Amino acid sequence: MSRAPIAIAGAAETELGALPQLSEMDLRLDAAQRALADAGLAMADVDGITSAVDSPIDVAHYLGVTPRWYDGTSVGGCSFLVHVRHAAAAIQAGLCSTVLVLHGQSGRSRVGASPRTVAPQSMKGQFETPYGVLAPPTLFTLPVMRYLKDSGHTERDLAEAVVAQSHWAEGNPRASRGRRLTADEVLASPMIAYPFRKLMCCVVTDGGGALVLTSAERARDLRNARRPVYLLGAGEACDSPLVSQMHDMASSKAFRLSSRDAFAESGLKQADIDHLMIYDAFAHLPLYGLEDLGFVGRGEAGAFIAEGHTRPGGRLPLNTSGGGILYTHTGMYGMFAILEAVRQLRGEAFRQVDGVRTSLVQGVGGYFIAAATLILSNQQP
Repeated sequence: MSRAPIAIAGAAETELGALPQLSEMDLRLDAAQRALADAGLAMADVDGITSAVDSPIDVAHYLGVTPRWYDGTSVGGCSFLVHVRHAAAAIQAGLCSTVLVLHGQSGRSRVGASPRTVAPQSMKGQFETPYGVLAPPTLFTLPVMRYLKDSGHTERDLAEAVVAQSHWAEGNPRASRGRRLTADEVLASPMIAYPFRKLMCCVVTDGGGALVLTSAERARDLRNARRPVYLLGAGEACDSPLVSQMHDMASSKAFRLSSRDAFAESGLKQADIDHLMIYDAFAHLPLYGLEDLGFVGRGEAGAFIAEGHTRPGGRLPLNTSGGGILYTHTGMYGMFAILEAVRQLRGEAFRQVDGVRTSLVQGVGGYFIAAATLILSNQQP
């Protein structure tokens, strides 16, 4: 990066699962306190706040912070990747020095959660909701059917994506689904919306997470012993707000554009990436990601996964926590993908990959509506 390098100096998750005793604001506060302790900082050191869905002003007030800079960008589950990019730019511009990137969501218990409504005057409200396209499984079925037809992939390829991730989640006490699966088990699970079986769909949990961003120079001087994680490159992009109007249903334009910018900024190529986290609310997303990010060619993702390349010991470790399908998914998963990348780069993951120096995190917002990409490293640029 040509500008002053930015570091993630603190990172933490709350407890995960069913947490009816905690509201969404409580989860944010818990995550913030944990991440600041991880960085060796206090709430008084924070002068920047980000929040998705709820106003960052509300969140700052709840935390007792008066920020010099804030960002309330809310574009679905990739919002937190976008926040990292925006926070880095704000720090580099001198608008603030220490930013809390926050997430807290009561996706399972719905305590303090915003109502799940679609504005009738919105494009979704006019052109999708009246026709019964209401929930994530039904919204994703149209593109995945096009993708399967065009690429030659099958339902078993979707199942193999889940199986590969179960090798990472196996035995992890924090994972919602912490056992190894077979493709036959995945394909035998109940049908939700064709071609998605239950075990191809994400879990539904409560939880939160937080990141502390500051300059790399300041991160080196903090009293904590944690290894800083550096932001090498970032990108963000969008497609259509309607699934039916995507540029290409068999490929995510937003994935391609956001990753292109992140690679260009970092100066790295696909071969330089040691570890990969691809947002996986459903089993087709890792396949889209591998192809749209340029790690494999069109129609090659299924075989790449089935051959074991993304499993422990493979050449491209993917979704090493188990991902949103197996580890946790509060409704907006991007924060947890970043946190697993940070753990891997620090050498603190439950199932650690040897020799990780770089990690790419790919997020999606809505149903291919938005995307963001981060390239992280434990080596200072």
